Amino acid sequence: MFKKILIANRGEIALRIIRTCKEMGISTVAVYSTADADSLHVKFADEAVCIGPPPSPQSYLSMPNIIAAAEITNADAIHPGYGFLSENATFSGMCHDHGIKFIGASSQMIESMGDKANAKATMIAAGVPCVPGSDGLLKDEKHGIKTAAEIGYPVMLKATAGGGGRGMRLIWSEEEFSEAWSSARQESKAAFGNDAMYLEKFIEEPRHIEIQICGDQYGKVCHLSERDCSIQRRHQKLIEEAPSPFAGDDLRERMGEAAIKAGEAIGYEGVGTVEFLVDKHKNFYFMEMNVRIQVEHPVTEEIINFDLIKEQLKVAAGIPMSGKNYYPQKHSIECRINAEDPFNDYRPSPGKIEVLHKPGGHGIRVDSHIYAGYTIPPHYDSMIAKLIVSAQTREECVLKMERALSEFTIEGIKTTIPLHLKLMKDPDFKAGNFTTKFMETFDINK
Repeated sequence: MFKKILIANRGEIALRIIRTCKEMGISTVAVYSTADADSLHVKFADEAVCIGPPPSPQSYLSMPNIIAAAEITNADAIHPGYGFLSENATFSGMCHDHGIKFIGASSQMIESMGDKANAKATMIAAGVPCVPGSDGLLKDEKHGIKTAAEIGYPVMLKATAGGGGRGMRLIWSEEEFSEAWSSARQESKAAFGNDAMYLEKFIEEPRHIEIQICGDQYGKVCHLSERDCSIQRRHQKLIEEAPSPFAGDDLRERMGEAAIKAGEAIGYEGVGTVEFLVDKHKNFYFMEMNVRIQVEHPVTEEIINFDLIKEQLKVAAGIPMSGKNYYPQKHSIECRINAEDPFNDYRPSPGKIEVLHKPGGHGIRVDSHIYAGYTIPPHYDSMIAKLIVSAQTREECVLKMERALSEFTIEGIKTTIPLHLKLMKDPDFKAGNFTTKFMETFDINK
């Protein structure tokens, strides 16, 4: 097992990793920008190294600075968390070249899954159901129009290097194609430096359901049940729950088998997630594979009583898995609490937290790095906490989440707590009757 791990991240996920490391007797090194000097992950790590000023490219995305911090502290491994460098093939390779274990996917695995067109071809070869679409990248606009006619409208035009909804356009007819083609390519070029595009059939009334997987260094891959991430706004998840209120045992088994095939196809090592779109007839299609720990991993931990970070570290250290699959023992829901004003078009709300009271009680978990007196910096993602509740049934879980949210007090900034309270009371949400389009018609002012 590793003696010392550097956590190349910030906020709640850095603190989450530090806690498991301490429970395993592993020393920890926090890295931080000058804006994060007072963050809890810095306070609770055994050592801390400042790696630059607030802008991410000069700190949390600065590979030389992070490698240097690992070398001067004699860390034998780096855990990247999620976001930032967690799926960066160059950084994974750089760690390898410096004799530092990257707790995540190899550069080859990241490259094979990071390019969406290549990932889809790999999944088709492995027998994993995929959304009908173009055979690789589109050569030009004319090729796109021809392919769209073959697939059948509506279609989704996507950037191969895309993420977070950027470089995506929904096209309902051939008349809309030219404008969508131009704007999607321009957006993708500006955001990712790559304007290559591909096409997929648009799935109507879709659910976003993902399977948690884990693979070791000896070829074993298992699944740890599913999460439903359909409640999202502009392709950003707001609420995740496990198990899915839509899936059921048969779909869970079929999706689990497909996710294991996906992991085996690339010899996957570590924890990861295979994401699927599921239509109203319970047909499911591969969407992408995240080769890292995910924001929503706590709901899986709660329903199977399993520490996914601990398993990540064990697998990275070469310890073999049991290879068994895990199934839900109860229900869990996670609400992402963001420093945003949901009544003002979700405008970011950085600033000082004057008052903080976190909810408690049986089955309540809060993953967060904030505290009273802490100032939320304006430079990073707006998520400041994850509220996770667990109960024996989904109905109990929703009621418990409503109670926990009503206790969660954060003063000094605006948060999305009022939004989540409204969602918990919504009849369609309570009934499990929603798709990825749910938030497009949800009115917080009702």
